[in-house]
Amino acid sequence: MFTGIIESTGEVINIIKEGSNQHFEIRSHLASELKVDQSVCHNGVCLTVTEVSGDTYRVTAIDETLKRSNLGTLVVGSKLNLERCMPAHGRFDGHIVQGHVDLTASCTQISEQEGSWLFDFTYETSNPEYLTVEKGSVTINGVSLTCFNSTENSFRVAIIPYTYEHTNFHQLKVGDQVNLEFDIIGKYISKIISRQNFH
Repeated sequence: MFTGIIESTGEVINIIKEGSNQHFEIRSHLASELKVDQSVCHNGVCLTVTEVSGDTYRVTAIDETLKRSNLGTLVVGSKLNLERCMPAHGRFDGHIVQGHVDLTASCTQISEQEGSWLFDFTYETSNPEYLTVEKGSVTINGVSLTCFNSTENSFRVAIIPYTYEHTNFHQLKVGDQVNLEFDIIGKYISKIISRQNFH
């Protein structure tokens, strides 16, 4: 389990295609603290560390992951938001994040607001579980954020300077695709309600 509080960023230094899979070699100062078989969240996607060497490590994304997330658009030089699993004795500073991306969204507008930034996103889905709640939590590229101006297929988030500089939000442009993971509690509630309505 993750919390959506980004520890660091990593840079893609090599991409190796093998069948429908892609192996990503990533440089990060976290690499020296990682172990093989450890789970790390990459732009909100939970991937298993398969190799560690110095300041680099390797993870593999299968075809389903590449199709459901923005990992398939990565190139050498891309920056990733990184978070290791939450330790049992750690503080819960964000919200419950599984590292299972639901779908991608498109950035439609970026507005600077005297030192902070507003980002607008839209997405396409007919799944009632994939909705945001006004002032509720959503994970964008692994970052736990509070959304507002929520509609059926769009929402807005505000990014403070620290988050802007210490994640890959400062690289986002209008039209870019981001990974979304909706609040797991909201998804469970939606499923329970839909089943009650069905009966």
